[in-house]
Amino acid sequence: MGGGVGGGPDGGAPLPASVRIGYGLGSLCTGTFATVPGLLLLYYLTNVMAVPPAAAGLALFLPKAWDVLINPLVGAVSDRSRLRGGPRRPFMLAGACTLPPLFALVFAGPPLRGMAAAAYAAVLFLLAATAYAVFQVPYVTLPAEMTDDPGERGRVLAWRVGFLGAAILLSGAAAPAIAHAGGGTPASYRLMGLAVAVLLACGMFAAWYGTRGRAGAGAGGRAAAVAPTTAEPSLRAQLTVARTNGPFLYLAGMWTAQSLAVGVMLAGVQYFATYALGSASAVTPLFACLIGPLALVMPLWNRLARARGVKYAQFCASWLFFAAVTALVLTPWGGAATAYAAVAAVGVAYGGLQLLPLRMLADDLAADAVRTGKQRAATFTGLWTAAETLAFALGAGAFAAVLAVSGFRSSDAAHAAVQPGSALTGITVGMSLLPAALALVSLWMLRRYRVPGESDDRSDQDAPPVRHALLAQEAQALVPEGQPHAPDPRPDHDPDTLEDEIRRDR
Repeated sequence: MGGGVGGGPDGGAPLPASVRIGYGLGSLCTGTFATVPGLLLLYYLTNVMAVPPAAAGLALFLPKAWDVLINPLVGAVSDRSRLRGGPRRPFMLAGACTLPPLFALVFAGPPLRGMAAAAYAAVLFLLAATAYAVFQVPYVTLPAEMTDDPGERGRVLAWRVGFLGAAILLSGAAAPAIAHAGGGTPASYRLMGLAVAVLLACGMFAAWYGTRGRAGAGAGGRAAAVAPTTAEPSLRAQLTVARTNGPFLYLAGMWTAQSLAVGVMLAGVQYFATYALGSASAVTPLFACLIGPLALVMPLWNRLARARGVKYAQFCASWLFFAAVTALVLTPWGGAATAYAAVAAVGVAYGGLQLLPLRMLADDLAADAVRTGKQRAATFTGLWTAAETLAFALGAGAFAAVLAVSGFRSSDAAHAAVQPGSALTGITVGMSLLPAALALVSLWMLRRYRVPGESDDRSDQDAPPVRHALLAQEAQALVPEGQPHAPDPRPDHDPDTLEDEIRRDR
């Protein structure tokens, strides 16, 4: 990768701790914005603003679906940017200035009910989602450009995921507590919106300031220089590029199914606490069980990835997630203890599900740069974040559909509706069996994914020879310290045909 070196010209020097921490603090934004709307907005609309479940699900889905278009475009604009502050950090600053006030306004609307409340929330949430994309796409791109060392990328991402866990725990526990402290009224939700906006601002401005200097600017400073980038001119061209990177397609598919499962659970957990466990405030200890293990298991997932390979570790995390969410269906018989134990196991798996795909993505971006001679990190991460955003939107929409089909009755804060038995069953199934089915889809995608340099019978048949040779070379540089190097999958490759094979491959 051309100038994207980690602290030195050889890309091997470690980044300063201040850069790792500063970058990681950005997850206070990404973790919070991914958590709070998915956790509370659907419940706020159906149980406080008297919006029917189907309309509430649509109000959440449409703004997030917009991100499928805006995220890749932000990536392309960022790639082509020649702003004084570099191709990444000016966009991060713009997002930091606009997202916090827009988020506060989502929960601070006029006294509307029903469909009018749904329309207001949809418009404000769309604007907030756009501001979030302006920050998130450049933010996610930075690790692949800050250092060429995969071990250093893993350490940077570990800080990111660590702060991500803290953000999810803090926002997931505090936001419902604030919203329900005043009886779940519109006024208490407005206060919650203001508090979350402050947290968003802290994380976003910290990431922008902490990566100042050479991160995204190409000049002397704290973080690594960004390699020259090549942007695709349109969304169609970006999708065409993605189709040339087979491993990315399966990796993104796995990430999408996994994010969809998490999105369904996130949308349903407040309902699960209220109706399956009998207390709206039970969402706080549920989140403690989910995020509490994160800091403890993160080093273990990293260690397993170094010892057995990142794909093996991802398989372990995915199967654990599947087993844990399936166990949640036993809550009506096993009670709260079963629910808390299952959610704690989900939390152990969740640490791996957040860290390991990001490591695979960073390695795939590095391999793509070697194979093509182009730095297209923002193009791929724009598609990656668009897939994640759409998955979370579909998750909320899918759970809203479960509510609608099972006969859930919406209400306002002053008049709680009595729910039929079918709605209670739907809530439990939506929190357990539906995410379990999506976990199986992600496992199939993971099985199809080929790690750069990996050789097996299927990949030998499916992948062009030149891709094998280049990815095997890149794997020698990407493999973490202490992990065996992958052998060249085509040792008898004829170099005289390399030029023709590259032409065919592209």
